[in-house]
Amino acid sequence: MKILTFRSIRTQIMTSTTLLILGLVTAIVTVWAKSESNLYRQEKVNDAKIISNILSYTYSNEFSEENWSQIRLNLDLLIRENEEIVYVFVSDSSQDNQIVAASPSEFQNNYVPDVVSLDVTNNALKSSKSTHIIETFILRDIYFANKLRGKKGEQVMEVASDIRTLSGRKLGKLRIGISLKRVNRAVTNAVNQALIVGSVGLAVGWVCAYILARQLSVPVQRLQMSVAKIANGDLQHRADIYNREDEIGALATSVNEMSSALQISFSKLQKTLESFEKFVPDKFVSVIAPEGIENIDVGIASTRKMTILFCDIRGYTSMSEAMTPMEIFLFLNDYLACMGKAIDEYGGFIDKYIGDAIMALFDDEATDSALKAAILMQQVLELFNYERAKKGLPIIAVGIGIHRGTVVMGTVGFNSRMDSTVIGDAVNVASRIEGLTKQYECGILLTESVVKSLCHPESFALKLIDKSVKVKGKDAPIAIYELQFNS
Repeated sequence: MKILTFRSIRTQIMTSTTLLILGLVTAIVTVWAKSESNLYRQEKVNDAKIISNILSYTYSNEFSEENWSQIRLNLDLLIRENEEIVYVFVSDSSQDNQIVAASPSEFQNNYVPDVVSLDVTNNALKSSKSTHIIETFILRDIYFANKLRGKKGEQVMEVASDIRTLSGRKLGKLRIGISLKRVNRAVTNAVNQALIVGSVGLAVGWVCAYILARQLSVPVQRLQMSVAKIANGDLQHRADIYNREDEIGALATSVNEMSSALQISFSKLQKTLESFEKFVPDKFVSVIAPEGIENIDVGIASTRKMTILFCDIRGYTSMSEAMTPMEIFLFLNDYLACMGKAIDEYGGFIDKYIGDAIMALFDDEATDSALKAAILMQQVLELFNYERAKKGLPIIAVGIGIHRGTVVMGTVGFNSRMDSTVIGDAVNVASRIEGLTKQYECGILLTESVVKSLCHPESFALKLIDKSVKVKGKDAPIAIYELQFNS
């Protein structure tokens, strides 16, 4: 039997659901993280703009008066009170953008501070916007009051604002570096929260998918086992999937209906085969249709050596003339039933009925069974006659002839009408021997081939009647024996 490998419905549902939930969770986490990041950054940008604009407006007076010490004090105060500010620069446009005030103070009097890249400094100084914002990384550790303010590689947001007079003349540039550690930490927390929520959702979805998959797969597996039992011949089995109003329930109902229909059809077919066996014996079918009765065809034949028994009622013609057709019909059925049971008792099978005559075959290697059947037929006939005598009906006598030889078993006819038959010289000889029972006034006559094929000849009372009898249709004479029996 070929073994099919496949993925179960439960596995497919679990896999598909897990991938779907995983995709949804990934999308939600990504959108959530991006949304939170934008939100925090926008808040930080707004705060940075407000601080930058206020300081730019505040320092414009001190800048005009070149009150650098006051500006420096204010910058130190600003950076001391706001831990997120990493550095603050104030450059003078009239002095080629020299840094005139800075916190930490180490950057004071520089033109290009080494805390950020040159591109960032150039963009901040040359920007035409009143407020220029860019995210970058600091290039070195920054200390303020002997404390680490910013670590190399740390992400910062630099806000650059113009310092202008009330008339709008540009005096210089205010640059503030704001650490994004809190923003990144907040984004990380938001991502972690999203992952936790997503993991919980994935777990809940996985459990729900498992329950759903089990509810679908268990009935399907039970239905599969039911179909397998039906396929193996258990047509009385029914799928026990009830209380389901979905496709699986409908499928189970269809399977049960199919099983019922198959059971009815098989029962009809079985009865048909049993009826067919009454017309063509099973032993005969096994010879002419070894591959099944559905493959039987005209002209199929098999040659084998068998024992042939002929039985005929003596004086049947004159007896039937005194009976109505219905009386003849009923009489023959009663008579043939008695004879048939005796033949079946010893393994023989009736090939055909020829009016009142019976032709039976025995497929054994020895002929003992045929002789025992013939004796039982005569004994059963005595009981049959006893019942007829009680009813005032005439008794009957039969003659039985037995011969053993080679025959051909097969089918004759044409496609729309065929019949089974046994032909051969041995059949003709058996019929002739039965006819000699009248001449020799014997109940049972056998040929020498039958006697020689006995396994236990001592079990039978045999008497040589004629050692050289000329049988019609046969050139060589044969010996015949009487099989004696006790009434």
